Amino acid sequence: MSTESSESATSPPAQSPSAPSRRTFIATTSVVGGAVVASGLVAGPAPLGIEEAAAAEASPSSRVALTVNGRRHTVTVDNRTSLLDLLREHLGLTGSKKGCNAGACGACTVLVDGRRVNSCLTLAVRLDGVEVTTVEGLAKGDQLHPLQQAFIDQDAFQCGYCTPGQIVSGVGCMQEGHTGSAEEIREWMSGNICRCGCYVKIVRAVEQASGRN
Repeated sequence: MSTESSESATSPPAQSPSAPSRRTFIATTSVVGGAVVASGLVAGPAPLGIEEAAAAEASPSSRVALTVNGRRHTVTVDNRTSLLDLLREHLGLTGSKKGCNAGACGACTVLVDGRRVNSCLTLAVRLDGVEVTTVEGLAKGDQLHPLQQAFIDQDAFQCGYCTPGQIVSGVGCMQEGHTGSAEEIREWMSGNICRCGCYVKIVRAVEQASGRN
């Protein structure tokens, strides 16, 4: 076999002058792709009109009908509104206090269908048709609820910030029948925090109102 034919069999085929090399192809693809991405970032989606933007940001709302302290209310609220904010900001019932706003202090305690709840953790939209009692609804005209009077008699408060929640929780505790002893009262009132440390007098007030002393 001649030398010329041997070299022809082992040498790779010559590339066409017009065919891009692998390196050129990758570089070209990267540049074009980057240009497309950059164009998309600059152009972006078509901007919303003012009214469309406001509608997009607005949260859904719902109509809620509930009875608060014997009065029927129908209100339209943002679906994220808590019962506490409904009472304070929509109905003007500011007796229930916003303490921790995390359900840990009990300052916002109200009764929902006679059951104690932390109103800061309760969504208003879930309470359609219920009956809510706040500290403002405990008295009968000028006649205080027995537990309200007992708090005065026993001097069971100092700063007074937690007092509405303490009183409402105490009323719930009495209605639930958890006043058999001072220890039982303390246990069932443990979700209500008094930073002034009036726990002994609070227990005495609940005992007085429940007829234990």
